Amino acid sequence: MLHTAATRRGRALPAAVLSAVLLVTGTLAGCSSDEGASAPTSPSASADDGSTSPSPSPTVGTGRFPTYVALGDSYTAAPGVPTQDPDDGCQRSSNNYPHLVASHFTGSALTDVSCSGADSTSLVGVQRTPDGVLHPAQFDALSNDVDLVTIGMGGNDLNLFGTLIGGCIAAARTDTEGTPCTDLGEKKLQKTIAGIRERLTAAFLGVKDRAPKAEVVAVGYPQIVPATGTCLTLLPIAAGDYPFARRVNQQLDDAVRAAAAKAKVGFADVWAATAGHDICADDPWINGAQQRPNDAIPFHPFAAEQKAAAQAVIAAIGSAKG
Repeated sequence: MLHTAATRRGRALPAAVLSAVLLVTGTLAGCSSDEGASAPTSPSASADDGSTSPSPSPTVGTGRFPTYVALGDSYTAAPGVPTQDPDDGCQRSSNNYPHLVASHFTGSALTDVSCSGADSTSLVGVQRTPDGVLHPAQFDALSNDVDLVTIGMGGNDLNLFGTLIGGCIAAARTDTEGTPCTDLGEKKLQKTIAGIRERLTAAFLGVKDRAPKAEVVAVGYPQIVPATGTCLTLLPIAAGDYPFARRVNQQLDDAVRAAAAKAKVGFADVWAATAGHDICADDPWINGAQQRPNDAIPFHPFAAEQKAAAQAVIAAIGSAKG
């Protein structure tokens, strides 16, 4: 049954806008790599035409973490959360969780290189955003002098949601009650999650190699899909596919957690911090299929989720094992 509170909150977008239902919109997911791409181990690439935006040099502050570098995808960049640079294709918010963490640790100087559409290959190679802006490898911001690194990504790797969820909206147009997306994606899920876990382990170890003195915290994903119930206006997939979408969401977060443990870096438990605030909740911290240009783009975090993520990062400081 349709969640009545959720139904009142907004109108669904056209199916084309919803091609990547959970973590990325079709526009942002366009920069994701193909399944055959390798994990991030190589030096950063450069654009042949020299049009890549310059790599930011980490600034230095004072206090516990004088130099803080934030790496990540759109769930770190927080597109739509005010305020953003309209000329930067990464759509980074000045109120995303890296900025909130930096504000918490007085004197921290933040270098935020998170970018919407990023996956683990964006750590070591140039990323082209949908508006044509080229951004340097995120690892270019790391050095021996960095004191704190947060990294939040994985949802765009191996085209997770594009491959497994991309057909869900179209399928639901002819089967609103069944399990068309589950039927298409279930067999691929475990292999894809295993590949993402391996990529993230390599990524976290790569951070440690490039910033050996830094405290490193991997940031998990929030609860996007409800554990029970549906809200077809805000998350317009077939009612029977909600359990599968929830598994994809949770197993992605589990992959981040497992990779963090294997690489012996800290882990910020955003999943626990966002319980009860999924897209269908009475108090959602994730936007659904609605245009809210001053709050969040579709299927991305509101400011409240970014505050919760910041608190999860702060709580994880000092939790790395080895």
